[in-house]
Amino acid sequence: MVDERTVSFINSLDPGNPAYLDELEKYALETFVPIIRKDMQAYLKYTMKSVRPMKILEVGTAIGFSALLMSEYAPSGCHITTIENYEPRIPIARANFERYNKSDSITLIEGDALKVLPGLKDEYDLIFMDAAKGQYINYLPDILRLLKNGGTLISDNVLQDGDIIESKYAIERRNRTIHNRMREYLYELKHNAALTTVILPVGDGITVSIKE
Repeated sequence: MVDERTVSFINSLDPGNPAYLDELEKYALETFVPIIRKDMQAYLKYTMKSVRPMKILEVGTAIGFSALLMSEYAPSGCHITTIENYEPRIPIARANFERYNKSDSITLIEGDALKVLPGLKDEYDLIFMDAAKGQYINYLPDILRLLKNGGTLISDNVLQDGDIIESKYAIERRNRTIHNRMREYLYELKHNAALTTVILPVGDGITVSIKE
């Protein structure tokens, strides 16, 4: 993991986001809604400009911050489909998409991704995983089906605040299932013949995979 002083310095150089995203980020922090960190925001902005995806699938909407950020920096005409299962946040996300005039470019699907993903038929240029960490490995078969050849898969929070490098016996018993499943997920990403994957110490750790 990159030390906090280095992260703070790097983040201090960022030119920032439009005011409405800053407003939404402040709301999220005040109401304890987890959203992507500053360095992850910078990485997604870079990805929108370098990959230039026209179809994005996001697993894990929360209140819509990351979908709005991607929509802000993605190419004109890009459409984002995002999935959220936590009912209290769904109306907030919908209201945010409406408030910031993104309802036409962002489609929110309510439900458990394990049930929603099998019903999706589109192919996506980019898939962003930021949902229940213990389910990443279970989402993967459908994620690979939905990711187009040459497409990019980004998974957030894979280092679990450093816990991922610890023995499972050093992890609190209640967190061991997530720990084991994330290790399994990382192994699969690195060894799946259909993927080329890099693990980066951005935020709480991300993986970036390209489908062959």
